[in-house]
Amino acid sequence: MTAMRYKRILLKVSGEVLMGDTPFGIDMNTVAAVAGDVKQIAEAGVELCLVIGGGNIFRGLAGAAKGMDRANADYMGMLATVMNALAMQDALEHIGVSTRVQSAIPMPTVCEPLIRRRAERHLEKGRVVIFAAGTGNPYFTTDSGAALRAAEMNCDALFKGTSVDGVYTADPKKDPAAKRFDRLTYHDVLAKDLKVMDASAISLMRENGIPIVVFSIRERGNLMKVLQGEGVHTVIAEAA
Repeated sequence: MTAMRYKRILLKVSGEVLMGDTPFGIDMNTVAAVAGDVKQIAEAGVELCLVIGGGNIFRGLAGAAKGMDRANADYMGMLATVMNALAMQDALEHIGVSTRVQSAIPMPTVCEPLIRRRAERHLEKGRVVIFAAGTGNPYFTTDSGAALRAAEMNCDALFKGTSVDGVYTADPKKDPAAKRFDRLTYHDVLAKDLKVMDASAISLMRENGIPIVVFSIRERGNLMKVLQGEGVHTVIAEAA
């Protein structure tokens, strides 16, 4: 087997990915497919943290735009991420992957509270740790939550699984002339306003020297390929 490029990663999956071909909500067939990819790398010995967005159920900014109090809208979005985390945990446990969900908003009836040392222990035992509820604070996106957890857990890289195969000059779904980057610096992303992740997440990754790998998680088996240095993806790091 080809050697893995990273020993411990944080995988950020957008909530929209879990919709599959449905207009909203959770498509369990898609969740099961993503779980299969996660199992593949977990069995290869990679220590994996997972953060899932909540945009398939509720997006805080969208709620605020319709007149809701921003803090309340963001808390609703955090609860949506917990629902996605539980769905992913169920899919992973069904295929034999030991998993723990830790929430930044304490809800001991359904998952563990966020405790870094406990999460470290889970990873050492080969369990997948799913971090839910973002940072636990309003006005922060799940991208910021993913960046924070990646730094906190000393991850070697942050993998962002999206519906496109990397970072483009524009949205390739809207602009057929958009071109994909193979490599970028953190500064490039911020200066070009490429919208890969929010600025605070990019800055936190730069401060901690953690590369960001953007790839399509819709393509089955692509996560393993990218971990082995293959497949189509974009790497964001200090030196392009």
